[in-house]
Amino acid sequence: MKKIIPILCAALTLIATLNSCLKNSTADEYKEWRQQNEEWFKTQSNNNAYFTVVTPPWDPTAHVLIHWHNDTMLTKNNLKPLLTSTVDVKYKGWTINGTAFDSSYVSVNPRDSIFRAKLNTGVIIGWPTAITRMHVGDSCRVVIPYHLGYGAYSAGTVIKPYSTLIFDIKLDDIYGYETH
Repeated sequence: MKKIIPILCAALTLIATLNSCLKNSTADEYKEWRQQNEEWFKTQSNNNAYFTVVTPPWDPTAHVLIHWHNDTMLTKNNLKPLLTSTVDVKYKGWTINGTAFDSSYVSVNPRDSIFRAKLNTGVIIGWPTAITRMHVGDSCRVVIPYHLGYGAYSAGTVIKPYSTLIFDIKLDDIYGYETH
């Protein structure tokens, strides 16, 4: 037993060291891409004529950028989702270099081009921040900084670590909501 403890400690130290090296190599490998994404987001944040900076009430340190494509006066009385809502949206997503990575328009479940998601589970953090500010019928361009997207991790083959994500989103419905 006395021999196992030093071996176990050495193995845990080796694992921690390798894990730290892997994280640092990702940060080093994508340093330029991260800087490009941070600068691009900052530039867009300063474009007050186009984007509105939106901060969620549950995290005052987080924010996304939104530009409404529709006249919000026409949708202001429509339903607005809560953080716990399940929503039906149509969307397209791409990175700052114009590379498309996902779209609901290639799917037909549960109905034409609709993606159904529960906002407080199963979506990146930036989505609830934006969608809870929308009303049913709104169509927006949403810019999500990397730390509210996939952070230091890649997603699929197109989204690199530290990627700012851009979405065109249309809030089609709030699933299961009934008025009485």
